[in-house]
Amino acid sequence: FGTRLRNIEAEIASLKARLAPGQVRSGLRMLSDAIQTFERFVSSLNQDIYFIEPLYYHNAVIFERYGFSYQKGLKLMNRIQSGFSQSGDFIEKLDGSNPFRMPQAANSIRLRSWAIHDRILGEQFSDVTMYKYVGKPGKTNTCFDCTW
Repeated sequence: FGTRLRNIEAEIASLKARLAPGQVRSGLRMLSDAIQTFERFVSSLNQDIYFIEPLYYHNAVIFERYGFSYQKGLKLMNRIQSGFSQSGDFIEKLDGSNPFRMPQAANSIRLRSWAIHDRILGEQFSDVTMYKYVGKPGKTNTCFDCTW
């Protein structure tokens, strides 16, 4: 998933194009419809819960906003929020030493995701699993006052 071997030149081009890690073009803005369709499918199987594994930080935040909760990874997400807060330990690492570590990343979901992809956590973003009950949104919010 682009975490072991990186193409920094292509990543910088994606960053400049206002894309997030893992994106090669802008999204189609179909996630809401896709989730509704998938929930009808899950329901047709007589199931009331389903799971996803977000591959990047920004994916997890987006899924939170669509009503998903954490089976695994809530502590990590809270640690990330704390680390990017005003007195957090990631703030000093947003020193402009490379394009992925600019100070404005503290308040941007997309730029935080780039900093995390650049290993600001000291490890890659992984081991996060989310779930959603069909038709019942969760209320998790681990990313406060951030813009895209």
